[in-house]
Amino acid sequence: MKKSIKNIIYLFFAVGLLTVSGCSKDFLNQQPLDAVPSDQVWKDPALASAFITEIYNGLGVGGFEEQMLASLSDEAVFTHTGRNINTINEGSLSPTILGWVSGTYAYANMYQRIRACNLAIENLTSAETAITDAATNETLRGQAYFLRAYYYHQLVRYYGGVPLITKHYELNDTFSIARSSFADCVDFIVKDCDSAAALLSDKTMSAGQASSIAALALKSRILLYAASDLHVASKLEALSDFSDNDPNYNIDQLAYTSGSQQERWVKAKAAALEVVNKGGGGYKLDLTAKVSAAEGTANYISISMGGGSKASGVDASASSELLFARYFIASKSEDGEYVGLHNGPNGYHNWSGNTPIGLLVDDYEMADGSKFSWDDATEKAHPYDNRDPRLYATILYDGAGWKPRSKISGDVDPANQIQTGSYDLVDSKGNKITQAGLDTRSSSIEDWNGSRTGYYMRKFIDPDDNIIDANDKQFVPWPFLRYTEAVLNYIECCLETGDESTAKSWLNKIRFRAGMPAVTSTGAALMDEYRNERRIELAYEEHRYHDCRRWMIAPTTLGRKITFIKITGNFKSGKTMKAPYHHDESIYDYTYTPYTDNAHENRTWVNKMYFRPFSRNEINKNPLLGQNPGYSE
Repeated sequence: MKKSIKNIIYLFFAVGLLTVSGCSKDFLNQQPLDAVPSDQVWKDPALASAFITEIYNGLGVGGFEEQMLASLSDEAVFTHTGRNINTINEGSLSPTILGWVSGTYAYANMYQRIRACNLAIENLTSAETAITDAATNETLRGQAYFLRAYYYHQLVRYYGGVPLITKHYELNDTFSIARSSFADCVDFIVKDCDSAAALLSDKTMSAGQASSIAALALKSRILLYAASDLHVASKLEALSDFSDNDPNYNIDQLAYTSGSQQERWVKAKAAALEVVNKGGGGYKLDLTAKVSAAEGTANYISISMGGGSKASGVDASASSELLFARYFIASKSEDGEYVGLHNGPNGYHNWSGNTPIGLLVDDYEMADGSKFSWDDATEKAHPYDNRDPRLYATILYDGAGWKPRSKISGDVDPANQIQTGSYDLVDSKGNKITQAGLDTRSSSIEDWNGSRTGYYMRKFIDPDDNIIDANDKQFVPWPFLRYTEAVLNYIECCLETGDESTAKSWLNKIRFRAGMPAVTSTGAALMDEYRNERRIELAYEEHRYHDCRRWMIAPTTLGRKITFIKITGNFKSGKTMKAPYHHDESIYDYTYTPYTDNAHENRTWVNKMYFRPFSRNEINKNPLLGQNPGYSE
């Protein structure tokens, strides 16, 4: 009875409204002002473009997060404790203790973006909802295919095979679905890359948007991974502690159980060569002899700036290296624009987050191509002299010149040099004292946020003196895919297929651009040269973590104990200096002592870490998912 009375009241209220509005029924057909019907989105180019543009947000700020993937590798260590990176590096991660997980590869985040891609592809191919203008439709679909491929590739290179979803789920759908095989996932990603490349092949795309060459570069990467040792079943199963009791797990979810690895290298080689031929040639890769050391450093700085710096001497044309990148806009407040604040020296009031470790610095060769060694007395006495010119563009070390410190810290360092040691000085009374460097954890400027390693990150930090990293944003793009990566992919495939001559030719082009001499080694030694070259050239670009795993050398690389450097400066006989201190080898004898640190991070490699675990929540939501080996509880 109460319901009937309520309906009658509603009826009178509606009739009253009709009377007030002159019996017009138009008010009942008004569209909400804060939403757009889905069937209209895909018929309107502007609305459909906005939908596709939002999918790019799954890329986040690229690798410019406060915590960087470099600190999960033997490139860097994260300075600040209690941020869950230790959980991973010390081998204690589990389905319930995941440690630090970036949103750029987090399982749920990736599927949220994949669902949006599926929704776009479904509607853009539907006769009922699709935009009829062919060029616009192809441009939007091409981006959707690329983004779906990219997000799946993120999942696959961290987790192995995952469920392949090609539709958008509704609330009443069944969410339980088994993982696809690794091979099927690779084939799916390659197919999406091919679709994107074809649809975008004759389209002019804006900076930051997917393009045909970006799709081909992504295809090159995933096929390189597919050919690597990590995804050969027999090599994976040979690991002593690599087993699992999960009934939903099969080895084919992580590796190929059939087919020829050599054939996969051939396929990867062809994909890389296509990028090399169509990618525009990159930046200064046409050299036949090495450039000077100064030019090599300048070249590498220009590449890392990607056209985003106004600093003197930085060549904006080096942006030709970028095949797909995350760009930043001055009118927006983006996290990635604060890479200088996050990683710069504490003596400039920065946070020194992802600091290079000695293991990385030591792998930069001498300028003549020989290996650096602490056992060489001359090299130990002057460890930063006559090294690979890329070191000076990547690492800030004790005595390295940097930005004017006076702009933020006062006139305490007229020389504008990095200070990560402790030095003799003479005080106002003529007494000899020891002073901690301005960029140490005992700094007189900030006695927190200092590097633990004795080094700071320089790569990707805009050298423009007008940018004060502690306060100002920078607009250097993040390189998701760049031309030299494809060249390195091609070199690796050439080596794996026995074409050493071609491999050396391209390897030397990269080295000549950096001011390094040609390599002459062969066989296993040449492969080692290549792997180190890839390590140096792509430092801090989110490759090392994956490379060490796919090469299955993680125990001797990612699992190594981290090394720091201790620097002391003692007066030479008869020499003194008053404050302010500056680096001066005519006054000081400098001692450099590398040492192993287990206190901040006691790094340990456990073979289960070749793949990340699925969280307990994901397993509970999808019982058919199946956990990765070593993580069953």
